[in-house]
Amino acid sequence: MGNSNDTSLAGFSILVVDDEAMLRRRLIAHLKALGADVAGAETLEAARHKLSDTEYDFLLLDIHLPDGVGLELIREGTVSENTGVVVMTAQGGVEGAVESIQLGALDYLVKPFDPELLPLVMHRARQMRQSSRVSEHERESEDESGFYFGRSLAPLRERLDRIIAADNRLQLNLPPVLIAGETGSGKSTIARWLHRNGPRADQPMIEVNCSALPDSLAESELFGSEKGAFTDARATRQGLFEAAHGGTLFLDEIPSLSPAIQSKVLTAIEDRNIRRIGGTRQIEVDVRLITATNRDLHDAVASGEFREDLLHRLDLFRIILPSLRERGEDILLLAERLLVQLCQRHRLPVRRITEEGKQRLMAYRWPGNVRELAHELERGLVFEDSASMDFSRLSSSGAQAISGMADSSDWLNPGYDFTKEEFVLEDAVNRLVQVALKQSGGNASAAARMLGVTRDFIRYRLHGDRKDGQ
Repeated sequence: MGNSNDTSLAGFSILVVDDEAMLRRRLIAHLKALGADVAGAETLEAARHKLSDTEYDFLLLDIHLPDGVGLELIREGTVSENTGVVVMTAQGGVEGAVESIQLGALDYLVKPFDPELLPLVMHRARQMRQSSRVSEHERESEDESGFYFGRSLAPLRERLDRIIAADNRLQLNLPPVLIAGETGSGKSTIARWLHRNGPRADQPMIEVNCSALPDSLAESELFGSEKGAFTDARATRQGLFEAAHGGTLFLDEIPSLSPAIQSKVLTAIEDRNIRRIGGTRQIEVDVRLITATNRDLHDAVASGEFREDLLHRLDLFRIILPSLRERGEDILLLAERLLVQLCQRHRLPVRRITEEGKQRLMAYRWPGNVRELAHELERGLVFEDSASMDFSRLSSSGAQAISGMADSSDWLNPGYDFTKEEFVLEDAVNRLVQVALKQSGGNASAAARMLGVTRDFIRYRLHGDRKDGQ
């Protein structure tokens, strides 16, 4: 339709609603001269009649009409969602104009105004509608390609829904959420899901990978700095807590922050305000804080790497994200879903997964979780020409390497003969612990769940403080 500097309104359909006959005729004539298809109405009732017959691109609406307030057309739903509303109000009617914006009007004009402004206002309103629709489409697209719960994660979905319900009741000062799970299991995606489905979806979400923040920059990045606070502080810098005010701040891999920064994060959560480096003023922040970790934070507390008081503060709404290998046949459903998306992205025909390929996907341990699965699928699409995928590479390299089934002399191999080989149960237990830890990315709690033992059992084995034969 052209840019905002274009004076042509060709292709626009506009309804002008105003009881001042001279002004209404003047506006209609001017808009028609610019190429618009224009109609007029002088009362609410006449406007309702025209809006019921025709869907207009824009409604140019006076607030005060002989038979009521023009905003009633918006309140009662007479105006289509596809019709942009620009309100006209007399001097001193700013309060009504503000209310109209709150009801969904795109802009307002204070009478008397120059009709030459109308093309600028209309194009600006059109751009606002387009931007809004693009944002809506992006959210819908993200929902379609977002986290896949499946049947195995139904309890997780129910827990998330309960958090959203609590958020909707509270609105302000939302409690923190802690997401624990292995690398690649979808922690960032869950954080985005919570933000996108919660009451702050239209506010900013800022994501920070704490492991990528050097200690020397972490405080300035998170809390900001005043001009001259340190050598390179040439201007006042807003921190990410401030930037996320009213929205969500996601701190991924939070154990990577130094104890000093952890202390400042704790203060920000408890006091709901921050102070920039070099500043004296307390700045109020209302931030929904979501944190994530692939480590057991209780182990990190025990080793002195993480503050216990911060753990207690963060660990209110806890989400434990199971690894991919714990999701049963949902692995296959997720693989097929990802495969369709990847084929669309690469503009390739959809490929099918063979029965043998499905068996290999189920047998593989997926130490890299969903991220590894997506990469395996994409590699197959790019480097293999077959119309079907059997993932033979998994059985020849990954699965055997991870399971430890290297040869028949290895007791993890199904063909191992216990009657012919010397077998030491104590060594086998220790090895199983190491295999579980490797597959869980060093997460002791996850390893314990795999083996059906307590976390203390894993730590007991790791520290080697047991007696021989125990």
